[in-house]
Amino acid sequence: MHSDFVPESVETAPRESTDTSEPTSTPLPAPRWDPQQYLHHSGHRTRPFLDLLARIPALPGPSGAAAADTAAAGGARGTRGVGAPRTPVVLHGPGTRPPARIADLGCGPGNVTTLLAERWPDARVTGFDLSPEMLAQADKDHAGTTPGGGWLDFRPADLAHWTPDEPYDLIVSNAALQWVPNHPESFACWIDGLTPGGTLAFQVPGNFTSPSHALLGELCESPRWRARLRDHGRRYVHILEPADYLLRLTDLGCETDVWETTYSQLLHGEDPVLDWVKGTALRPALTALADDEEATEAFLAEYRDLLRRAYPPGPHGTVFPFRRIFAVARRKDR
Repeated sequence: MHSDFVPESVETAPRESTDTSEPTSTPLPAPRWDPQQYLHHSGHRTRPFLDLLARIPALPGPSGAAAADTAAAGGARGTRGVGAPRTPVVLHGPGTRPPARIADLGCGPGNVTTLLAERWPDARVTGFDLSPEMLAQADKDHAGTTPGGGWLDFRPADLAHWTPDEPYDLIVSNAALQWVPNHPESFACWIDGLTPGGTLAFQVPGNFTSPSHALLGELCESPRWRARLRDHGRRYVHILEPADYLLRLTDLGCETDVWETTYSQLLHGEDPVLDWVKGTALRPALTALADDEEATEAFLAEYRDLLRRAYPPGPHGTVFPFRRIFAVARRKDR
């Protein structure tokens, strides 16, 4: 089914199951991501990252001199055709630090990873993600030499098990750690992987009790869908409250700044909240139903009707409040 299609009726939907038995405990498949669907609301999705980026302090890497060296070595950003270089060329003189090294955890299609290269033009930036679809889009659109002479590449990684393979000046994550069980347990390892004065920075959605997510969880656990979708609606809710992030990161010896913001987003178009969650929270359920178009249409129709009541359109669009939690933790100089 096309990702933008929302059925107008459920007359042909399968009958409601009367089986209320507990589903078998089997590993849930990784969600199948759709980069284009995710990018439908790229402006709203990018704004929190810009707010996070503005609070990240200066990195311990070099500034203008090394950036000029790398620009001379790499020139302007190259093309990605046959024969395009696949490894960075970095020059730095004796006594100077190499360009800043940055990791973007859960980079998705790479659209916000490029903002890191704009902030630190000579940096070597690597985006990590588990989704082959997202990585393919990011590699196609963004990988290669950056205009400032830096380098941007993308690699597969499961963030639940990712550990720094070299020292990083910045480890950053935008709206990804909510998918990672026990991600706070990785903070110590990630901070140990920072250079002295380096920074760990991330933002995660904090809206899992909002109607969009609460209704999804209730629908997945309803008698009709329980056998196929139980746990898919609330599968990736692994965030802490701001105070908890503050304490954990401060306990690890970091200078820590934690805050939260609720964005009152004005969405446009037909069923815009459904269109939003199709790019994120709905991915596990859509993946589980991917082999059954009829069931997919029926499920989306039920969820659409619930969202219409929870988020009625107004004269200027549909207001969709979205809470996000931010953390910036700087490892102290040694």
